[in-house]
Amino acid sequence: MYIKKEIGNFGEKIAEQYLKQKGYIILDKNFECRQGEIDIIALDKKEIVFVEVKTRRSNKYGTPSEAVNKIKQKHMLQTIKYYLYIRNLTEEFIRIDVIEVYIKDNEYKVNHIKQAFEG
Repeated sequence: MYIKKEIGNFGEKIAEQYLKQKGYIILDKNFECRQGEIDIIALDKKEIVFVEVKTRRSNKYGTPSEAVNKIKQKHMLQTIKYYLYIRNLTEEFIRIDVIEVYIKDNEYKVNHIKQAFEG
């Protein structure tokens, strides 16, 4: 279990670096509330982007994005609504992305899925 958490944390760091290189401004990381957690919240031009990062070493159990199932999506949407409410950002444009990070040996590959699902 500990190794799984380490891999997840490593994937989130890779995703954060990737987003910064693409010109995104990181607003928040690991935002948690009763409804759930959002890995990265960033600004892409005038859009607030809520990012779920999924890191895998293989596709043995499916692609990383397949782990963002309907239940996970529901929790994310509830968390996003809460975040927007407490930050008074209810009028902003938003997008929900998934970043897949594949780690093999000492290399990694990033797959950024924009607008992964609708809110």
